[in-house]
Amino acid sequence: MVLGVEARRGPGPSTGSGPVTLLIDTHFLIWLVLGSKRLVEFPWIERHRPWGVSPVSFLEIQLLAEIGRLSVHNPEFTSAVMEDPRFTVDDIPLVSVIRHGLKLDWTRDPFDRMLVAHSLARRIPLCTVDRRIRAHHRLIAAE
Repeated sequence: MVLGVEARRGPGPSTGSGPVTLLIDTHFLIWLVLGSKRLVEFPWIERHRPWGVSPVSFLEIQLLAEIGRLSVHNPEFTSAVMEDPRFTVDDIPLVSVIRHGLKLDWTRDPFDRMLVAHSLARRIPLCTVDRRIRAHHRLIAAE
């Protein structure tokens, strides 16, 4: 999968702009940037703009690129998402994410753990299709 920098650019970085009512996981970030047809299954997601993005997703995307599962150009991709008015990078203190993540013993995936911890720390729903997260996390986005 190739992730370019064709995202719609707004007037400037969207870090911290707009109220975050929904945190999207890395899959949803990729699908939204690519305009994936899978989004047809989730028409309600439009009501939650701007979509909250955890900085953790940028790190996960970079790791996936490094192991050959994605083709992405960084820092261009990250900058494009940060400048896209559809997204708000929800930059919260790492210590808050870690504090919540220490209690999540049901997953060994560090990115899943940090995304769920971010959702818990901010008390906002996480938009994910990950079955394991959906089975264990109490703040899941619903239609």
